[in-house]
Amino acid sequence: MPESSNLLAFAAVALGMVLTPGPNMVYLISRSICQGRTAGLISLGGVALGFVVYMLCAAVGITAIVLAVPYAYDAIRIAGAAYLLWLARQAVRPSGRSPLQVKDLPKDGPAKLLLTGLLTNLLNPKIALMYLSLLPQFIDPARGSVLGQALALGTTQIVISVLVNAAIAISAGSIAMFLTRHSSFAVIQRWVMGTVLTALAVRMATEARQ
Repeated sequence: MPESSNLLAFAAVALGMVLTPGPNMVYLISRSICQGRTAGLISLGGVALGFVVYMLCAAVGITAIVLAVPYAYDAIRIAGAAYLLWLARQAVRPSGRSPLQVKDLPKDGPAKLLLTGLLTNLLNPKIALMYLSLLPQFIDPARGSVLGQALALGTTQIVISVLVNAAIAISAGSIAMFLTRHSSFAVIQRWVMGTVLTALAVRMATEARQ
């Protein structure tokens, strides 16, 4: 298991990232507004499955690399830190449009809702990169099974994401209206997230060189 401090720090970063408007949030809010809360929650089930797929792939891949080439672990951490810096830059970049634009979606059956939620997540390459960049930053091979630590961290992220997104799907209309009327909230949130990601990237890149 990861250290408690690492687990808490990872949970804080995961919470900040799930609160950042992106394809999953836009889709879930749009689906909930267009078709109701139940449809939004079913779609969330598909999104959660996508997270599980990416988590397993990242955990197994990172473990295989560490076992095959131990010294490659620092390279993974440095590459991940560089990606976190890129994410921080993207977070604070001014945008000419709202980060949250509700889309008009057709009404679909439960099976299609689940599948669409799954594909919405799987077709977002940023999710895969997020796992590959974040997980290594909080894993310490000296503490035992890398796979076990990766799965524990990934499960933490999925639980946080599902809980937050469930609340978003249930309160979709209110959240969409709030974000539309309070654009300053999105600006503050982006800068806070950008600062956290930058600090994390610098700290981890420095530790990797030691």
